[in-house]
Amino acid sequence: MPKMKTNRLAYKKLRVNAKGKVSHARAFTSHNTGKRSAKRNRQLKGCRLVGSTEIRAVRGLLPYHGARA
Repeated sequence: MPKMKTNRLAYKKLRVNAKGKVSHARAFTSHNTGKRSAKRNRQLKGCRLVGSTEIRAVRGLLPYHGARA
């Protein structure tokens, strides 16, 4: 049976940590940040974990990267 392919978009945008949890960067941070409040920009800064409802789909996109449910 051939190997499954890794989805390259998911590979570039998602990161799997040592415990197998998947994180992603927030949207709406690349430009036009001056019109939002400093509080909103600060809240958008960090990474966020992928929700439990999407983790099964992410595991299909990253078959060899240890994403756990």
